[in-house]
Amino acid sequence: MKSDRWPSVPVRRLGTVVGGGTPTADSAHWDGGIPFVTPPDLRPVVGGVVHTTQRTLTAEGVAAGSSIVPEGSVLLSIRAPIGYVARTSSAMAFNQGCRAIVPFGGTSAHYLTYALVAAGAELASLGRGTTFMELSAAQMAALELPVPSLEEQRAIADYLDRETGRIDNLIEEQQRLIEMLRERRAAVVSSAVTPTDSWVCHRIKHIGKTSLGKMLDAGRAVRDGDQPKPYVRAADVRADGSVNLVDLNEMPFSDAEMKVFDLRAGDVLLIEGGATVGRPGFMFEPAPGIAFQKTVNRLRVGPETDARFVYWSMLRLYESAYYANHYGSVSFVHLTGEKLREIELHLPLLDEQRAIATYLDEQTARIDALIAETERFVELARERRSALIAATVTGQIDVREMA
Repeated sequence: MKSDRWPSVPVRRLGTVVGGGTPTADSAHWDGGIPFVTPPDLRPVVGGVVHTTQRTLTAEGVAAGSSIVPEGSVLLSIRAPIGYVARTSSAMAFNQGCRAIVPFGGTSAHYLTYALVAAGAELASLGRGTTFMELSAAQMAALELPVPSLEEQRAIADYLDRETGRIDNLIEEQQRLIEMLRERRAAVVSSAVTPTDSWVCHRIKHIGKTSLGKMLDAGRAVRDGDQPKPYVRAADVRADGSVNLVDLNEMPFSDAEMKVFDLRAGDVLLIEGGATVGRPGFMFEPAPGIAFQKTVNRLRVGPETDARFVYWSMLRLYESAYYANHYGSVSFVHLTGEKLREIELHLPLLDEQRAIATYLDEQTARIDALIAETERFVELARERRSALIAATVTGQIDVREMA
C-alpha cells in the first residue's frame, strides 16, 4: 500500500513483532486473570479495541507457552483467517493464530490498526499454505505501510473513529431493521397457517408420500450402467426456501434410481439432520436429470392437498423450533422418514389452502424485497467504510482540512 504524500515503512520499523502460542491443557495454565486472544476474539472488533476474550491464562500458562504484550499493542490474525486486527485494551496473551506489534515511540497504535485494516487484501494475498493459509513473520514484518508524522497519524485515527462510527451506527440501524423484517415475516407465516376449529388434522403419511434420498457412498464401485448425475443435498436447500439446481455435486445413479429419486414441481424438500433439520425448500419447477441425496427428505403430497400450503406449514414448524422441542437436542435430531410421516398438519379445505398459500407468497415477497434492499444498503455502507479507511491512510483525504 503506497501513498503519494508519505514514505512507506516496513512494519518491522514501526514496532516489535511478537509471535504467539498456546500452552498445554494443564489446568494450572488456564482460567487465570490474563486475557488470551485468538482470531475469533478479534473478529467482532476489527479496527477497534479488544476488551474481552473467550479464554484466559494464568501467569504460569503464559510462561509455559504463550506471549504477552502491553496495553496499546496491535494484534493481527495471521491465519484462519488472515487480517483481523485490533488494539489491546490491557496486557494480553495470544495464540499462534495472531501476531502482535508493540509500537515504537513514533508510531500510533491507533493509526497502525487502521493502516493494517486498509492493507487487509494485500495481507491475505501474501498467505501461503496447503492445509490453511498463513502469513509468515517475515512477510508481516516486511509489509510496507504509509507513515505520516505522529501528529498526523493521530489526526487520521481521530477522523476515522468519528467517520467510521457514523457508518457503523447506520449499519447497526439497518441490521436491526432486517431483524425486525424477518420477525415480521415469520409472524405473517405463523398467523396465516395457525389452524381454526374447522381445519382437520392429518398425519403427513395420510396426505402424501415421503422418501429419503440416496446414500452417498464414495467407496462403492460403480455398477454397470450407472451414470454420474447431479444431486441436491442439504446445503442446496436454501434459507429462503428455494432449492439450488446449478453446479451440483454428482454421484453414480442407475436409470431405476433416477426414477426413484426424481424431483418434480411441487415437491417439498426437508433437511434431514444437523443445525437446520426440518428446514423446507420448494420445487417450483421440475428438475429432470437431477436426484437428491440422503441428507434430504422429499415430501410429495396428493391431489387433495396444496403443496405450497404444506411448504408454508412446514416452515412454520421449523421457525417455531418444533423439531428441537419434540425430539430433544437439535444438534442430534434427525428427521427420519418415520418421524416425518407421523407429523401432524392441520389443513383447511383445498380452496382455502390455495388462497392462504397465494396470500403468503405475496406478503413474504414484499417483505423479502425490503430485506434484500436493506442488505444491499448495508453492503454498500461497508464498502464505503473500507474505501474511506484506505483513502485516509494513503493521504487521499487530507484530514487537516477536516479539523
